[in-house]
Amino acid sequence: MKKKHFIVAAALAMCSVLETMACTSFLIGRNATTDGSVMISYAADSHGLYGELYRWPAAVWPKGSMLEVREWDTNKPLGFIPQVEHTYSVVGNMNEHQVAITESTFGGRPELVDTTGIMDYGSLIYIALQRSKTAREAIQVITGLVAEHGYYSSGESFSIADKNEVWIMELIGKGVGNKGAVWVAIRIPDDCISAHANQSRIQQIPFDDKENCIYSPDVVSFARDKGYFSGKDKDFSFAKAYCPYDFGGLRACEARVWSFFRKYDKSMDKYTDFIKGDASKEPMPLYIKPDRKLSVQDVQNGMRDHYEGTDLDMTKDDGAGPYKVPYRWRPMNFEVDGKKYLNERAIATQQTGFVIVPQMRNWLPDPVGGVLWFAVDDADMAVFTPIYCSVTASPECYRVGNGDMMNFSWTSAFWIHNWVANMAYAKYSFMIKDIRKVQEELENNYQAVLPAIDKAATELYAKDPAEAVKFLTWFSSTNSDEATARWKKLGEYLIVKYIDGNVKKEENRHFKQNGYGLSAYPDFPGYDETYYRSIVKSAGERLRVTE
Repeated sequence: MKKKHFIVAAALAMCSVLETMACTSFLIGRNATTDGSVMISYAADSHGLYGELYRWPAAVWPKGSMLEVREWDTNKPLGFIPQVEHTYSVVGNMNEHQVAITESTFGGRPELVDTTGIMDYGSLIYIALQRSKTAREAIQVITGLVAEHGYYSSGESFSIADKNEVWIMELIGKGVGNKGAVWVAIRIPDDCISAHANQSRIQQIPFDDKENCIYSPDVVSFARDKGYFSGKDKDFSFAKAYCPYDFGGLRACEARVWSFFRKYDKSMDKYTDFIKGDASKEPMPLYIKPDRKLSVQDVQNGMRDHYEGTDLDMTKDDGAGPYKVPYRWRPMNFEVDGKKYLNERAIATQQTGFVIVPQMRNWLPDPVGGVLWFAVDDADMAVFTPIYCSVTASPECYRVGNGDMMNFSWTSAFWIHNWVANMAYAKYSFMIKDIRKVQEELENNYQAVLPAIDKAATELYAKDPAEAVKFLTWFSSTNSDEATARWKKLGEYLIVKYIDGNVKKEENRHFKQNGYGLSAYPDFPGYDETYYRSIVKSAGERLRVTE
């Protein structure tokens, strides 16, 4: 997802096939979590996306009102649709009824894009959130809007969840002159986890399971008419028909799903050749039953993945440099001596605008049960702060208008986190240890305090719902703004500690003198042996010391 007012994002998205691989989503059923909550996740990855927290208040609309739809990526006017009488409040990607929706774009067959449609993927998400009380209702809203007004975007995967269940829905248009879309939605079993990352993932469709599978009536017949499929219904694959595998779809997309799955299923390494680009191999399942239950922290940490511990580990080749940086600057593909190469596309990436873990809890009142764990910039070096779904205002650090992509703000969480991350990219193996300490300090504190906040808010809600919402708004804003201030202090500490390539030693006796607990006399760590050997290989004779 990209911010609707930033036009540059559309141009950036055209760079190359690999360059457009953005956004990762996890889906976790309530019986696959440690506390019985439903969770999804989402990284909104775009080089032109500013990390801020959108909000729509609940509203009552006069009869006959019309809603203007603008393309979320470019702000281009697409048309008008009838407004409903009542819309629900939404903060980020969650509404007041604990419904949450995220996405990843898989593109699919380009001839199926309908440039005359009105509904783009981003508008579908936020309009559905304003009109739905359950995940199933959100699916009805999305597919109804597309059928009535046409679908403007390319192929899309959606994670759609509420406090009881979670669904993956895949949808693609029918091309100019054929209004609507073909789509399928499958409920993820409560004891399972799933994921999608810019590649269509739904294979065979359980047509007879009406309770857990919903689909457009022409999902198969349309593919037959277009020549995408000619077999029996039972053999039909949505992914193979509408978004056939290619090298980029496997290596840059399915590989991210694999990296998440393999943490909870030791058999997933059998798909290594597949995710490395061999489309002839057996595809991964849509969902798996994890070998242990996932906590909020597990999902958050899953969004910080760089293929650590796998053959694709980004810290293990020369591209990581002397400080084992698990990032590669764009473009993602390059050419040397006439041969094409790629940089890995991991779950955690530098260009993220915001990253979220919506958590839905059915044992609490909706205003208390829904928590949008919200963070900005690179998930690896971000802090997830709890935002209750009932808040009536965004925290100042996430407020729309507090800075933008062209204007720095010292009170913007996005800019503070980018400042810290861009320092860390230059000396990652050292700085990430300091970053982890503060990150864990803050996030562990939220996990410790949230039960007390839930209890107090629930008791207050029983007496005065408005006061409970006011309390949760205060809590969400205070924590988020304090976390941003703490991250600013971390940035100050890092620049003092690591100035000019040196490393100042930790000495508590100096704390009162300089405010950071650092000695004024630094160490000179140099580089590790691997990097020194690479220097000798490239310039050894010129640099060699002779007697």
